[in-house]
Amino acid sequence: MFVRIGVQIRKIPRGKVATYGAVAKAAGYPGASRQVVWALRALEGLPWHRVLGAGGKILLPGEDGMEQRLRLEMEGVRFVSGKVAMKAHENRFGR
Repeated sequence: MFVRIGVQIRKIPRGKVATYGAVAKAAGYPGASRQVVWALRALEGLPWHRVLGAGGKILLPGEDGMEQRLRLEMEGVRFVSGKVAMKAHENRFGR
């Protein structure tokens, strides 16, 4: 399961983001958002900062959340009212 999730996360290009739910669905596990979080913790070398909560919200607390936002901004991702502008930056996984 984690391998399939990791494959999908690696497909998210620079300047794009995806929600935990979208990653789970693309990996073939709809509804397994929590397992995406576990995979991000277990697998090394993933672009973890490109995976967000529903609606483009950063869910990591404190400094980790600030680091995630900084990394995304460095890739050109725009924020509106504290959330990623999903219309402009959401990654669309192929079928």
